[in-house]
Amino acid sequence: MAKYITVQEALDLVNDGDEIVTGLAASEGRDFLSQLHTIANRIENKVQLTNCLPMVDYEFQKAEYANKFFVNGWFYSPTIRKMHKQGNASFIPNNLHIAGSRRLDYRVPRIYIGSCSAVDEHGYISLSCGNTYEKEMLEAVEITILETNPNFPRTFGDVQVHVDEIDYLIEADYQPPIIPSAEPNEKDLVIGRLIADLINDGDCIQLGIGGIPNAVAKSLYDKKDLGIHTEMLTSEMARLAKAGVITGNRKQQQIGQMTTTFILGDEELYEFVDNNPSVAVLAGSWVNNPHNIKINDNQISINTTIEVDLTGQCASESIGSIQYSGTGGQADTSRGATYSKGGKSIIALYSTANVRNKETGEREMKSKIVSQLTPGAIVSLQRQDTDYVVTEYGVAHLRGKTVAERVESLIEIAHPNFKEELRKEALEFGIIGK
Repeated sequence: MAKYITVQEALDLVNDGDEIVTGLAASEGRDFLSQLHTIANRIENKVQLTNCLPMVDYEFQKAEYANKFFVNGWFYSPTIRKMHKQGNASFIPNNLHIAGSRRLDYRVPRIYIGSCSAVDEHGYISLSCGNTYEKEMLEAVEITILETNPNFPRTFGDVQVHVDEIDYLIEADYQPPIIPSAEPNEKDLVIGRLIADLINDGDCIQLGIGGIPNAVAKSLYDKKDLGIHTEMLTSEMARLAKAGVITGNRKQQQIGQMTTTFILGDEELYEFVDNNPSVAVLAGSWVNNPHNIKINDNQISINTTIEVDLTGQCASESIGSIQYSGTGGQADTSRGATYSKGGKSIIALYSTANVRNKETGEREMKSKIVSQLTPGAIVSLQRQDTDYVVTEYGVAHLRGKTVAERVESLIEIAHPNFKEELRKEALEFGIIGK
């Protein structure tokens, strides 16, 4: 009990100019962060917070505190994008499996704050919803603080920590963040069925959240013995497992288990993973390492992108030069899948987007398959790593193809209104010869 402190006592541990790191998504320390702004009056040198995909908007993120707090983000949320514009946030380029170690090579934060399950009768807590980089940070920082929460699931894998290894505990009572399952639209369902046709019984899959991944999941109920080796465990995966579609029986590692590095979804997902030994939450440095992903035969990686050019370059995290989200594990899982025996890496996107015209203010349809990426766009997946690209108009398999062949394959799955223009630009820009 001597380890338990109040939020205020935890805040009192923060020194001027400190760097604090918090957990990814559901693993962030919400009670501490919700009160961080209260120390602003004693801050002269900015306190820096390193985070990844934060789930909550906090008071310290407001513009009035821009000269007191600065966010270093591995994966942007809408609020962090606003902070970026006001000059008190910056992105950390990373591939997720080495995000933690590369950051520690550069600088070690002084304080870690995160969430965890309640302490059990043996003095252990579970890091609950993730160990992407959390344990790595716990072991490196000077001060570790965990918010023990009876509402958070107790999970298994590489997430057990004894309280003797933690400096301070805060009693918390909030619910895990809820991400409702997006209902797929007509385009999502078409793309979902096309991707499902590329998946066979016994394959091992990775996918995320959103309309397209949910549509893929909803198209898999006729499959058998699927496995899971994924960066993120989602609500739709839990439903597939409960329906008997996911068994993991044909995996080459963690046989019979769903392997993940973090958990984020709805109440049904959190209930499913609680005390469930079929879910293995392992370190992100291991789960997302392409050389470990490839151990499972027939690994299928399913990711989305913002735009793809005619050579196969995927811009998945920025709109032009403006950071929108993050690389996350896209390059990790894509490479791991293509290294896998019988594996496939799939990039999915709509063929078009409705984009606001800066001059007229009106929205107009633009192709998301482009001859050249938007100026300044960040290439999240290099063209040599792009395997399958899927839109509502079909599937382009790029593996091993020349640039000229890729141009034809990608134009084939572009929106019909843009095919002629894309061919013309491919010639004009010298992507293909006359």
